Order: sequence, then structure tokens, then C-alpha cells
Amino acid sequence: MLVVRSLIFFVVFYVNTALFLVLGSWLLLAPRRWAMEGLRLHGLVSLWWLKIICGTRLEVRGGEKLPAGACLVASKHQSAWDTFALIPVFRDPAMVMKAELGLIPLYGWFSHKFRHIFVKRDKGPSALKAMIRDGRERASHGREIVIFPEGTRRPPGAAPDYKPGFIALYEGLGLPCVPLALNSGLFWPRRSILRYPGTIVVEILDPIPAGLPRAEARKLIQERIETACGALIAEALSAPNPPPLPALDNAAPADD
Repeated sequence: MLVVRSLIFFVVFYVNTALFLVLGSWLLLAPRRWAMEGLRLHGLVSLWWLKIICGTRLEVRGGEKLPAGACLVASKHQSAWDTFALIPVFRDPAMVMKAELGLIPLYGWFSHKFRHIFVKRDKGPSALKAMIRDGRERASHGREIVIFPEGTRRPPGAAPDYKPGFIALYEGLGLPCVPLALNSGLFWPRRSILRYPGTIVVEILDPIPAGLPRAEARKLIQERIETACGALIAEALSAPNPPPLPALDNAAPADD
């Protein structure tokens, strides 16, 4: 039954996404805020289908800890689920993403419309400078700047692999950093069509003030995310009908 439900959701999710892209294409000519509302609605509808078909729910903890204005959000990244389901958690997120995604027809066009932040990872230091410049511009409009510090999906329980980009943003933006933990990879595992029932928990952690020394900030952000993720994984695995813990044999980073 798990496989059947997962296959049904697989079809429904991609048909739903295609319909949003095609039927909502007029939003490419509308104000950005309208387009962002469409993106938010896509996330909510996708979460609804996931709950109805697969029995997978979302719980957000610590929403009151988000600052009222602009901030940097450093989020764990375990699953493709994170790329759409986190959107409704924030007011007006600007996602940091690899530049190649901006070239995809419709999806990439909309990503530019949303004014996400594109990173040309092969450009080295110049890419970091451009990311900080664009991050400052988006933050000037009160938006949350959302980055996955590891740069790609990591299965639950895998050793952390934090890249320098997130700490460069922390220093360059001069904003508080909100660490974000989750356990999505247990219920929506990477490289699998299986979707397990249960509750995906997104936990917004205490903000880290701007201006801390680089080494201290990096250590604090990573420790808070990893500690909270470990607790969320343990909580999910102790449930009456827990999802399986993904194997870590092939846990080497791979592009999203």
C-alpha cells in the first residue's frame, strides 16, 4: 500500500506543479508579490496532497522566533521536500540556489520573478561577492534570505558538510541568523519515490545575533542545527510507526 500511495502522489505532485506553472504563467507579468503568493499556494496545496494521499503531515515549531524584519535563515537540507514546503513557513523568502536552475523553462523564469538569489558556484570568490550583494538587496526589502549551508541534500544521520557560503552571507549581511532544523529526509527520502506517513517537523531555533566572530558563529550555527536535527530524528524513530532510517553508504554530496 505504501508503494501505491507513493506512486499516486508522485503523479499528482508533478501534475499539480505543471498546472501551477502553466496556468499561473500570467503571473510572470504580474507584480512579484502576486507571484510569491502563487508560490506559497503551490507549497500549501502540495502539502495538502501529501497529507491526504500519503498521511504525511507538517508541524512547525518555534515560528515566534522569526524576526519581524530581514534575517538570514540557515536551514538543514535533507529532501526535495524542503524546496517547496519551507516557502509557506516564511513571509517573503529569497532562496539561495544554484544558477543552473534559473535556466529551466518556466521554473527558472519564475525563480527570477521571485527574485531568488542565484549562485554561479564555478566562479569562486566572485560568486560569493555577487551572492552577498544580491542578499543585501533582497534584505533591504525585509525579506528572509534562506540558504542551505551544506549546499545539497544530506540524508538524516549523515556527517555534516557545511560550506563557507553561509558564513560569508552571515558576515556580509550583518543580520541575525536563524538556524532551522528538520527531519524531512526520513519521510521524503532522496533518490526514492517512497513517501512515508508521519509528521515532518520543522523547528525554528533561537536566532544568533549579527556580528559574532566568524569561527564562533560557524560553530554555533552548525551545532544548533545538528543537535536539533538529531533530536527530531530520534523523536520520529521512537514513534509507534516510524519511517526507516536511510542507509548512509551513498551519502556523499550530490547536486540538487
